Amino acid sequence: MKKNKAMQLFANGTRLFVALAVAGLVATGCSKDENEPTTGGTDNDDNPPVGPVFNGPTYADNYTPIAGWENRSQWNLANVHDPTVVKDGAYFYMYQTDASYGNAHAGHGHFHARRSLDLINWEYIGSTMDEAPAWVKTTMNAHRAQMGLPPIDNPKYGYWAPCIRKVGNVFRMYYSIVVDELITGTDPAASWGERPYIGMMESTSLASNQWVDKGMVITSEPDGVVDYHRDGPNDWNGYYKFNAIDPSYIVAENGQHWLIYGSWHTGIAAVQVDPATGKPTQLNTIDDYGIRIAGRGNVNTERWQALEGAEIIYNPQTQYYYLFFAYDELSIAYNTRVARSTNIEGPYVGMNGQDITQGAQCWPMLTHPYKFNNHTGWVGISHCAVFQDDANGKWYFASQGRLPANVPGINASNAVMMGHVREMQWTTDGWPVVSPERYAGVPATEFTMATIAGTYEIITMNYQYQTMQTSVMVSLNANGTVGGGMTGSWSYDDTNKEVLINGSKCKVFDSWDWESSPRKVTLAISGLTADGKPIWGKKMY
Repeated sequence: MKKNKAMQLFANGTRLFVALAVAGLVATGCSKDENEPTTGGTDNDDNPPVGPVFNGPTYADNYTPIAGWENRSQWNLANVHDPTVVKDGAYFYMYQTDASYGNAHAGHGHFHARRSLDLINWEYIGSTMDEAPAWVKTTMNAHRAQMGLPPIDNPKYGYWAPCIRKVGNVFRMYYSIVVDELITGTDPAASWGERPYIGMMESTSLASNQWVDKGMVITSEPDGVVDYHRDGPNDWNGYYKFNAIDPSYIVAENGQHWLIYGSWHTGIAAVQVDPATGKPTQLNTIDDYGIRIAGRGNVNTERWQALEGAEIIYNPQTQYYYLFFAYDELSIAYNTRVARSTNIEGPYVGMNGQDITQGAQCWPMLTHPYKFNNHTGWVGISHCAVFQDDANGKWYFASQGRLPANVPGINASNAVMMGHVREMQWTTDGWPVVSPERYAGVPATEFTMATIAGTYEIITMNYQYQTMQTSVMVSLNANGTVGGGMTGSWSYDDTNKEVLINGSKCKVFDSWDWESSPRKVTLAISGLTADGKPIWGKKMY
């Protein structure tokens, strides 16, 4: 696992978007196949529509024919990675990491944005930063001078994983800038990389897309355990305590403001910040850089931990803080875990009491590489944004999804990154589950045993590194029995709006079958096994 991640990271945790940066990627368009949609709402006589006629989204999952910069007005949710979402007035605004198929965004600014009225159709509105602010280079070279090292005159940067929040009357965007340089020398097996930085900028109007940079918030700080030299490519004893990327921000119920951050170095950190500035009050000692709230493995001895992309939300109905984060490398294996706590500072525990703050394996798992029939499947599904729409009370889970590698007819198919927005519901046990199908605004229907009964594709997702989980055909029979690829019994709890399949509680979603051709309305179910594995299903007929 560490070896696979290392192929995508410099020694400071720098992700290498190798496939994305290849100049001149030639997008070979597909002939009509499972990735090319047709108009929705009807179907043929052999596979009648499950629900009412509905004109849902028709844009293609294989967007390579329009991936170029000149086609950005057609992107919709194409070329999305590490999204963060906030609502301002009638619009949802989404910001993201600098990543695109064929590096289409290069030379056109950083932290690109789009907006939507319905979470389905998105309008590209431009970048939010023209170039790295001057303080990054100045601060980096000041650190180097303190270490007795020469300055770096023309550093290379990566622009990653922003987080957008409204605080009072302003919007704050926290962002990561990674210095793609080694501390010393030219051998990444002999030196750790330069430290990354989290900065912050503010805007009073997202519609204007005008931002004022507020400078550095926090950086990666060495804690003296090891120096910046590496003892070869298998030395993962990280130089920095916490990796200053992947920021998230939350105002706790007690009014305290917290920055959440971290990736692979010593776990996920939380540091309290001044509400007026959005920054820590001081960074004088290593303790000022925060406390660990989540880890993976032996957190007392292992500094290289395969988790990142944290997001904390508070659900007032359950009265828990929920910590969502990504496991494993990002191009294929990415999967989403969640833990919860009654205290913003933790400890965060899994569904069976596992102490995630102390490094226990986290369950439940919410997303994993998967494949329904008639589609290539999706991988790399994590680094999520979780948000609630106050207008309707619904919760949503946004992330990227990648096509798997070696899809016929698509050059560098694993570099195809589509933004996924999924509805999220809460089980009666107080755990979130996300819809197997992306959100399409399908009108609500009444669920009953009769409307739910039918034949489904169901995926019970085991955790397998870089391996898509596939579906089996299952019959939820009208008499309450289960047949086909599963056996047992099922029922519908109308009070709690949950389907129980062999004791596992599943929420029901009015959904859009993105994999069928043509696409159509259907029902989807999402639940958890007793040990926290996702159960995803969609009704076929």
